[in-house]
This record gives sequence, structure tokens and C-alpha cells, in this order.
Amino acid sequence: MSTFKLKSEYKPAGDQPVAIAALLKGLKGGKRDQVLLGVTGSGKTYTMANIIEKTGEATLVIAHNKTLAAQLAAEYREFFPDAAVHYFVSYYDYYQPEAYVPVTDTYIEKEAMINEDIERLRHAATQALLTRKDVIIVASVSCIYGLGSPVEYEKVNLKLKQGEPMTRATLTRKLISMYFDRTPGDLTPGSFRALGSHVEIMPANERVIYRVNLTGGKVAKIEEMDPITREISKELKGAFVFPARHYVTPKDVIDAALKDIEFELEEQLKVFAESGKILEAERLKRRTRQDIAMIREFGFCSGIENYSRHFDRRQPGEPPYTLLNYFPHKADGTPDFLTIIDESHVTVPQIGAMYAGDRARKITLIDHGFRLPSAVDNRPLKFEEFRTETGQTIYTSATPSDFEEKHGGTPIEMIIRPTGLIDPEITIRPIIATGGYTGQVKDFIAEAEIVTQRGGRSLATVLTKKMAEDLNQFLIEKGIKSRYIHSDVKTIDRIETLTDFRKGLFDVLVGVNLLREGLDLPEVELVAILDADKEGFLRSETSLIQTMGRAARNVLGRVILYAEITTGSMERAIGETNRRREKQVAYNKEHGITPKTVAKKIHDIIGDIQRVRDRAVSDLAQGDLAAVGGDITKLIKQKREEMHQAADHLDFETAALLRDEVRQLELSKSGKK
Repeated sequence: MSTFKLKSEYKPAGDQPVAIAALLKGLKGGKRDQVLLGVTGSGKTYTMANIIEKTGEATLVIAHNKTLAAQLAAEYREFFPDAAVHYFVSYYDYYQPEAYVPVTDTYIEKEAMINEDIERLRHAATQALLTRKDVIIVASVSCIYGLGSPVEYEKVNLKLKQGEPMTRATLTRKLISMYFDRTPGDLTPGSFRALGSHVEIMPANERVIYRVNLTGGKVAKIEEMDPITREISKELKGAFVFPARHYVTPKDVIDAALKDIEFELEEQLKVFAESGKILEAERLKRRTRQDIAMIREFGFCSGIENYSRHFDRRQPGEPPYTLLNYFPHKADGTPDFLTIIDESHVTVPQIGAMYAGDRARKITLIDHGFRLPSAVDNRPLKFEEFRTETGQTIYTSATPSDFEEKHGGTPIEMIIRPTGLIDPEITIRPIIATGGYTGQVKDFIAEAEIVTQRGGRSLATVLTKKMAEDLNQFLIEKGIKSRYIHSDVKTIDRIETLTDFRKGLFDVLVGVNLLREGLDLPEVELVAILDADKEGFLRSETSLIQTMGRAARNVLGRVILYAEITTGSMERAIGETNRRREKQVAYNKEHGITPKTVAKKIHDIIGDIQRVRDRAVSDLAQGDLAAVGGDITKLIKQKREEMHQAADHLDFETAALLRDEVRQLELSKSGKK
């Protein structure tokens, strides 16, 4: 019996029932790889939710960026409210890897800002995998990077039971051995404080406090407490606490690892001596011996991950432990979970590219004495290793690549949408003014104005950021409400722009490559691809199909390709779109279906962000402070609670802005500016 219970108002429709049956047949038949070719708006996530429910297997869903992963995690949580659906991405808000540039003799030290909430979610993901069966982890490619041994992580845990013998000293020692930080102040995930006969613990995976009453040499009471209001929510008979770090190493292993590091250092110094690299040898000796001293004294040093092979007791070249090792495995060690790779035409190449780039950077550091040779084993998985560490896999994409089709065979198609919508009509018009045509820009303006008059929206894609900005300015000068987005536009501003676009605050959106995967804009009636005949990444068959798909959620959707010649990519993209369109039209006619534009609620994430942004600290002093009776401490607690709630809903933009508010309020409280 499946451990998953899918809850949805929808029932499989269109091509979904056939696709679900085919995928299940393949899984039951032991097929290693399958491909789901699902057009835009065909309900790929809902289809995968049905597969998960029917197989009952723990599932890893991999997306190619954090934003898409957050969106998918939210969707799966809606489908499986009773299951453990978690979000696992890199915990860095900012990350600059350690590097050396020999040409300019420039050493770049690693710089990183860890996002506390994302780190907490990572712990929640691994702990769910070790304690539950109904688990779905939505991850970025961070899942192929080193994480620490699941065996050691599971081994070192704390089971508190009411009535069991325990002293305050014993409990604090146990927590410190599990890498919890002791603090006299506010608790953060992975910390604790001792107050008289009570020890308060905030586990690494959730934002609650376990208040343990130690009286008479035993655990007298365990209470769960809200960290902001400090209200007791319930009394517990027991509590289960995992280590505060994923890297857990017993003392005897640390001692053995340090001996190995010292031996490796001596061997590498001999290599440098034979090569006459005196500077490199001195640099390596000084740094490594300092790191060894720090590890002996404090159990940690900056860049300790570069020694991970020794602490994991791995052989040179062996793959690191990753999130994949935390998933269920059969008795013979083979993976026993389902993997879904979303937007596989982008995600698969991304997974494959991680190892080579990381290795090239590490080799340069090793050759110039910044790191020991074993640093190369602190790395992401090679693609072949990733394949070994995952079991049955489903690749989902509207445009699967050669890799998916080579391994998964003929794609299982979802061409018929549950909504009855058909792929957009495509026309080709000349770029340069000729005959009865006015040229691509003027022609687009005329077409966009028609769309605007009936309340629709238009997209225009160009080749460069400068072209996007210039076209946007030209449209504004012509009296058209327009904005642009590209990779230099901040994430929050991008979200705001897209939300305003859906709301109708402007009519034309100009962009480069951001108008492809992951954009759900049902109001768009017209997609114009300028300079469509400029062969390359932005005008490849895959890119053209993905971009044209932005018009597939509106019953009036259509596409104009501006080109002087019909390239091979254009021809293939148009041919594939027309093939799908013919099939959709025939299905609708046979079943008497009248297509309707997708009606999708405009999520008010940006409304939350804007409300936070608009509340400057000076306004808070007058408004929010008044609301809490002038108690700035109470206001700070309130803001922190809002911040953590936003993070729990994966709305990290709002959480970041609330965090900045809290910092400003704390400065105001302390009298600093």
C-alpha cells in the first residue's frame, strides 16, 4: 500500500491517463530511464504526483535552479499535504569559491554567506529521509555535492525520554559532542542554553525549542516551546535530536585522518622539492600545519571540507557522500527510490558540467601549493557516478535532448492538454522593411497594440541585454507601457515585474533568455521572436520551442518569427509545433472540446515584498511601533516570526527583507545608526 495520498480537485485528463499508465508500466517492468515529453501546460507536475502516489517510493526531484525548485516544492506540498515534502538547495546566499589565477598571481579566498533558514531546511530533508518513508525532496544540483556520511549522521543522535536518568552536565556534554553551540542569548537552529535546572534546545531542522526539565537526576518534563513568543505549545513524552552538522566524525577517526593528512603533506613537499617549487612548498606547509593545529584544538578549520576524503576514510578518487546516499537503498546497496529530472534538457547538462569545472579550479590550487592533492576529492559527483547513485529515472521536458532519448527511448508524449488549449499559430515575417511590411520593430508594435486593445499581453525576445533595454526605451517613447528583464535585473525586481505584467500594469515585456523555462503567463497572447534566424543558443530548436510555448496558455496565443531566411532550427521548431497542434485540434474536434484560456491566480508574493519594502524603519517607528505600544523588543520578535514564516513557505525574498528590517530595528534599539 502506498505511503503517499494525493489530494487534488483535478482528475487525470487529456494525455495524462495514457502517460501515467505508460510510465507505471515502464517502472514495473524495471526500465532504468523513461522520458516524458510534456508540452507547456500539459500538467507534468500533476502527472508525476500520480506516479509518486502509485509507486509509493521516496522521490528525488531535481530542478536546474533554486526558484524553480521552490515552485515545485510548493506544488508537491499542495498535492501531498500529509507527506514530508522538503526543499534542498545550496545554503549559500553568496558564494565565491577559493581560486588562484596564476597569470596575475591572484589568490581569491573563499567567501560565503550561509542562509540559516535554507540550512535548516537541508537538515529537515536529511532527517526526514532517515525517519520516514513518505518523502519527496525537491533539490537543485546541490544534491550531487559532498554532504557527510549518513551512517555517522544517523548514528550520532539524541533520544530524550521523559523519566530517563540524565543530569544537566551529561546533556550539555552530549549536545556539544553533536556540534550544538552553547549560547546565553537567543537560540538559533543547532544551539542550546542552560538555565538553572532547564536546558533549552533548538534542533537544526526546525524552528521550535525543546525545553528539558532536569530534576532529581532525570528528565522530569519535555516541553515544546515557540521560540518567538516563548509559549508552551505541548508537553512531549520524548524528543529526537539529530546532530547540528551533516559532517559527523568520531574522535578516533579524526586522529587517524590527521595522521593521513600529515603523511600526504610530507609526500607533496617531496614532490615540490624535486620540482624546485620552494615557494609552493613553504606555502603548503604553513597552511596545512595551521589547519591541523586548528582541527586538533577546535575540531574545525576554515576550508575543512578540502580534507573530507580523509575524514570520510575514502580512497583517492572515490565519490563523496551526497544527499543521494540518504535515500533508501536495497540490501545489495542499489538505489531504491525514484528520481525525476525536471526540465531535463537543461538540468542534465548542468549535472554533467559540475565535476570538470570544480576539478580545473582545484588542480590550479594544488599545483601552486594552496591545497593538498586530496582536495580534488572534495567535489561534486561525476555524471557516471550520479547515474550509479540514482535508480529508475523519469526525465520531463517539452524539448528532451538526445541524451534522454538515447537512454529512455521513444518519449511518452503528453501533447493533449487537460484545458484543450492548442499550440500557438506561427507566422514568419521579414526583419527588414520590404514590400508591404514595415520591419520587425514597427510590425511588432502594430501587433502588440491590437493585443493590448483587447486586454492581452505581449512578449518580445531579443538577442542581447542592450537590445532589450533599447527596444524597451523605444516602445516607451512610442507611448507603449513596456518593461524589460534580463540577468542583470535583481531577482526581487524580476518577480515584481512579472507580477505587474500579469496584473496588467504594463502591456509589453521585453527579455532575452529569461522568457523560457518556468514562466507561467496565461495572459500572454503574442510572442514575438526578433532576429529568429540568428542561429545559436538563443535561437536553437529547443530555445525556439520553449519560447513559443509562452503563448500556449492562452486561447488567442500566437507567435511571430521575424527572419529573412528559414533556418534549420526554425524549420524543425515550426514542424514540431505544427505536429502537436494538428494532434490537439483533431482531439478537440473528436471530443467536442472548446479550448479555454488558463485561469491562474496571481500569487501575492510581491505584495508581501512590497509591503515590507515600503515600510522604512522611520515608518516602523511611527506605525508598527505604535501598534505594539512602543515596545521595540516586542516588534523585533514579531518581525522575526514573520521572517521565519516566510522562509517556511520558501518565500526567501520576503524573508530577506524582513531580516534587514530586524537588523535595522536592533540597531535602533542599541542606539546605533
